[in-house]
Amino acid sequence: MYMRHSVVTGLGIQLPKRVMTNAEMSKLVDTTDEWIVERTGIRQRYIAGDDERTSDLAIGAARAALADAGTDAGEIDLIIVATSTPDNTFPATATAVQAGLGITHGAAFDVQAVCSGFVYALTVADSFIRCGQAHNVLVIGAETFSRILDWQDRTTCVLFGDGAGAVVVKGYEAGQAPGDRGIIACKLRSDGRHKEKLYVDGGPSSTGTVGYLRMEGREVFKHAVTNIASVMQETMDEAGVGVADIDLFVPHQANVRILDGTARKLGIDPDRVVVTVDKHGNTSAASIPLALGEAKAQGRLHRGDLVLLEAMGGGFTWGAVLLRW
Repeated sequence: MYMRHSVVTGLGIQLPKRVMTNAEMSKLVDTTDEWIVERTGIRQRYIAGDDERTSDLAIGAARAALADAGTDAGEIDLIIVATSTPDNTFPATATAVQAGLGITHGAAFDVQAVCSGFVYALTVADSFIRCGQAHNVLVIGAETFSRILDWQDRTTCVLFGDGAGAVVVKGYEAGQAPGDRGIIACKLRSDGRHKEKLYVDGGPSSTGTVGYLRMEGREVFKHAVTNIASVMQETMDEAGVGVADIDLFVPHQANVRILDGTARKLGIDPDRVVVTVDKHGNTSAASIPLALGEAKAQGRLHRGDLVLLEAMGGGFTWGAVLLRW
């Protein structure tokens, strides 16, 4: 029986300074604004400059989340950074965040589940809190995917962007969480047979290089709608709620066609789905917290709302988290 409850108490985001529109993209590769919008829904994305590392974006988002939570950095005893684009092969980018925030205690590590990274990291944080291993956790999704794109491949380079989002997750004893807020159910899945459909063609033990992102778009789409809808339904079933009970659906922002397909499959009202792919592109592990930040800024995210997060990424990995905001 779980005796502790994990509550999101703060949210923050950080985007790079540079915005790249589809018009600019069309000057780099053979594409057009119309082609990109029709197939993906993306109109622009943010691209990190040479002076903006993944850890820089993560630290900015973390500071904003701490301020929003009214929490001092010294109260944090665990930092989890979800990223597929770390500053270095090692050490973990989370340790750079720890140092950047002036924290010298507790633990910090990275989680690598590509676009599902934030869902995985939030689930890990919830587990640490529930078993008493942590009390105040920073969960961050941060990416500089522009560093691993083949800028000659129009089928992939138009899709991705950079950014970071963070939440502060606080542990409460059973029955003490304010207004029944907190994480209710989590489901994680993976299937490593599908590596070749979405991967990076490099790495320390294979090529000794960073490599570039490679993707079979049609295959990813085919699996995404089925896998995401399934894990969302499993998560709602475990919590004993239905689609009509969810106030806000916050999906990973990969492609507007995947978002629409999943919504149709589950019968979700489009008005309850947060869509930011037009502004950010696919920011992998940063996607969900950035979408949460946008929903909050638009006045769509309210205290007490029942919120369902979902994502799928390379591996394949996928998962969902249900929480009361």
